[in-house]
Amino acid sequence: MTGPVNSRGESLEHGRSVVIRNATVVTMDGQHRVLADSDVLVVDGAIAGVGPGLAAPEGALEIDGSNGIVMPGMVDTHRHMWQTAMRGYGADWTLSQYFVWYYLEHGRNFRPQDVYAGNLLSALEALDAGVTTSVDWSHGLQSVEHADAAVDALEATPGRFVLAYGNIQQGPWEWTASPEFRRFYTRRFDGKGDMLGFQIAFDVTGDPEFPERAAFAVAKDLGVTVTTHAGVWGATGDTSIQLMHDNGCMDDKVIFVHASSLSEDSYHRIAASGGHASVSTESEQSAGQGYPSSWRLRQFDIPISLSHDTTVWWSADLFTAMRTTVGADRSRQHFEAHLTGDTVTNLDLRCEEVVEWATMGGARALDLEGAIGSIEVGKRADLVLLKNDYSPVMFPIVNPYGHVVMQAQRNEVHTVLVDGNVVKSEGRLVGVDLAHVRDTVAQSVEYLADTLGAEAWQGGMHPEVPERQKRENPYQYTKK
Repeated sequence: MTGPVNSRGESLEHGRSVVIRNATVVTMDGQHRVLADSDVLVVDGAIAGVGPGLAAPEGALEIDGSNGIVMPGMVDTHRHMWQTAMRGYGADWTLSQYFVWYYLEHGRNFRPQDVYAGNLLSALEALDAGVTTSVDWSHGLQSVEHADAAVDALEATPGRFVLAYGNIQQGPWEWTASPEFRRFYTRRFDGKGDMLGFQIAFDVTGDPEFPERAAFAVAKDLGVTVTTHAGVWGATGDTSIQLMHDNGCMDDKVIFVHASSLSEDSYHRIAASGGHASVSTESEQSAGQGYPSSWRLRQFDIPISLSHDTTVWWSADLFTAMRTTVGADRSRQHFEAHLTGDTVTNLDLRCEEVVEWATMGGARALDLEGAIGSIEVGKRADLVLLKNDYSPVMFPIVNPYGHVVMQAQRNEVHTVLVDGNVVKSEGRLVGVDLAHVRDTVAQSVEYLADTLGAEAWQGGMHPEVPERQKRENPYQYTKK
């Protein structure tokens, strides 16, 4: 037998029918059905059946899902994948330090092969964590060669991806107007279907002349979504929203990333336009865009999806995103109540809703709700089996939504299917040469470190620590 096999020697070749048996199935369909001891059947890349005791075609791969949870593949709507070779480098950064390092000083040092290395590593770690669809918010594309390298890495990985094309070294009205950009779009995206999508990624800085209007026009002409960092403290605020609104550039084809630090008027404008918000709670908590925005967005019924931003700082799995989002949202509810002397007796946000944001919320934001995001007959089979018979974490499963959000993590991702194909089996990625990936990434890190020099490299990683202000304690319990 050729090709990848599982521990029992069974073929994992693409195109094979698959049935996952006897699992708790969190469907995320319109009724949010949770089915106990049920099967999910996959034929020709699509979900062909959901329920107990399903008959499977002869030769189908049977996966034991008992003591596990099957859920839809998760969707990350904003990740700077090209930066992943710098994993953890900026763990102690503020947003200002990030801007200086990438936008002003060193981002232009990234070669096409460095973009490729980052995208390849990021794409694989997404699949490893059960994230079957990722938006590559790729604002490091200084040239078409960089863009080709980004797509090459995505297409080398068996996931579902969206390239959000951006270039922080030029204004979006410049690079979107270039013939090379148009030719790239036609050459790399025509006919790719929903396995490889396209967006345009840029920010609106608040210039009253609104030069970004031209980039919005290009997006409209191409029929693609614009994704933009909005509500970022000190960078893109209410003025940016007003300019977009007054110039007719807000509709349901715009994704507002972060959407913190905005006024009530701006949230009303976003809600009225039908736009979506991509919440990156770990980022907003640490970098300084503003308080994580889900608690505010819910007040205006703005559709929410989840994202991770960049592993220059943070983790790369949506379990962490779900957990931190629940924590930040509920913390704010308690905080607001305590300000008025009240006590919260019922929580506004439930784990079920957060699982929705990680699955169908992302699918809707990407116009893929007809294809992915829930476990329903006819949809493409992007599926995740959470199961770990060697860990006490996976039993008992009393509240499946609570288990996914509060208990599960990357270690419980047993099996991942994308478009019906097994890409992770028994806790391991299928057919991936991690040694080659490690070498590819190491070469990129070595180049970047050598280019900056030892002093700049270390200085960038370890910014100055300000003097901490300490309060004098009036209570003394020890004799002087």
